[in-house]
Amino acid sequence: MSIDPQPGILAASWALYGAIHSLLASETVKRRARNAFPNAFRAYRLVYNLLATLLLAGPLWLLYRYPGEPLWRWPDGVGLLMDAAALAALAGFAFSLRMYDNAEFLGLKQLSCPEPAADQSPPMSLSAAHRFVRHPWYFYGLVILWTREMNAALLASAVVITLYLAIGSRLEERKLVRCYGEAYRLYQRKVPALFPLPWRFLSRAEADAILALANGSRDQ
Repeated sequence: MSIDPQPGILAASWALYGAIHSLLASETVKRRARNAFPNAFRAYRLVYNLLATLLLAGPLWLLYRYPGEPLWRWPDGVGLLMDAAALAALAGFAFSLRMYDNAEFLGLKQLSCPEPAADQSPPMSLSAAHRFVRHPWYFYGLVILWTREMNAALLASAVVITLYLAIGSRLEERKLVRCYGEAYRLYQRKVPALFPLPWRFLSRAEADAILALANGSRDQ
């Protein structure tokens, strides 16, 4: 019996994409880019986002070109629930966009603003969604990903992307702990990372107290 190599190739392409994405987001690479191109570093976020978008072409082409064998289909009633969950996740993602500075996220705002010092971190902030899960966008993405009917290519993609988000969130949080210290550790103890839990969340007052601790310690 022959084994189809295409899902493995697709998984490897997603893993390579994740490795490049994380490398470019690392403090080491950003520090070297800042030192090498001090006058152009304000464009780093924009270039990073453009590269991340362009590099998606490879995995997405493989996903489309070699879907592989169908693995499972949801029964009709379950399929409706899964579609409803995916739509709710999309709505949550769209709603959460209002809570971010999207020009800054895309890297456009930095082009016209003075570049902050290398060791200067932005104030800690917590949106409504962050009171229930530390990485709401990752959560929405995982819901959308795992509510789909699967073929071999989608399953390979889902497994690698899930691993990447789990590992990437831990690496990201190391930087956040360095930036915000005990305030972020307290936040970690109170709120789950990727999946909301009914018994672990912050009230508005608790969120405000954590922000006061984080941002008060930065000002000292």
